[in-house]
Amino acid sequence: MRTGGAQAGPMADGHGAGGHGAGTDERQVRDELMPVLALVCAEVGMDHAGATLLRYIRNAVFRLAAHPVVVRIALAPTVRDRAPKVVAVARWLASHDVPAVRLLDGFEQPVLAGEHVATFWHDVPEVGPPPTGGDLAGLLRRVHELPAPADPLPAWQPMTTVRAALAEATAIPLADLDFLQHRCDAVEASLAGLSYELPAGPIHGDAWLGNLLAGPDGPVLCDFDSTCTGPREWDLTPMAVGRLRQGFAPQVYADFAAGYGYDIIRWTGFDVLRQVRELKRVTGPLRILDGNAVARAEFAHRLRTLRTDDHEARWLPYR
Repeated sequence: MRTGGAQAGPMADGHGAGGHGAGTDERQVRDELMPVLALVCAEVGMDHAGATLLRYIRNAVFRLAAHPVVVRIALAPTVRDRAPKVVAVARWLASHDVPAVRLLDGFEQPVLAGEHVATFWHDVPEVGPPPTGGDLAGLLRRVHELPAPADPLPAWQPMTTVRAALAEATAIPLADLDFLQHRCDAVEASLAGLSYELPAGPIHGDAWLGNLLAGPDGPVLCDFDSTCTGPREWDLTPMAVGRLRQGFAPQVYADFAAGYGYDIIRWTGFDVLRQVRELKRVTGPLRILDGNAVARAEFAHRLRTLRTDDHEARWLPYR
């Protein structure tokens, strides 16, 4: 199971997928994180030896060699704070038989080990056909039709993670930081004036093909860090931005829009949500820019397109 976002070939992005960027020393990152993995695994009596690092940005995601288990260790403060919510969402989806990654039972989750917070998941062998836009649309409709969980989900606050990423940024010039902060202010003002067409309710929060796994019984949802209560339009935005910015195949997006029954690109408020999504895609990997020339170059390109209001430029994966 690639919890926290799957790499999906040409549509992948190190931000959304949670992957480490090109130019990082994967072995060094793995060696630095192994003591943390050993600590959290010891809390539940699991063997960490031989684990594979799947990705690393806001979470360090490992597949254990000795068990059919994926371990997700929260790294960024905002992600650590969300871990109890992630656990609750996973159990809520399981209670309604929604195809999604499943938590391990038998011990309390999230697992706390010193200052570290981790969650343990059943691994999902990815042996099925690649998920389609229609698959994602169908799963989103199921989530959107669910009754709200007994424990209320947090309210949608899309700029929180962007602001947090900027607050933690150490590898970008102050002029760029200032531009992005002012851009956040402008986008938040525009968000406040939006009127939505679809009803609000539980949303996945980061709905794109990278957060579907090709399980043996069909696609399953993963990555519940952003799950909340908010406008359904937001769940339709990532695929649209992927189509416009990252070269998602036209048919993939067409199948998604047809499967859900709503084309977000045609909605008058889409441009505002597009700006929010683009800010997330620009700022998400800020913590890996130091020492990563490839990620820095792509960050500079994305930032340049925002500064010049270039809506046609394509964005490449960070890794």
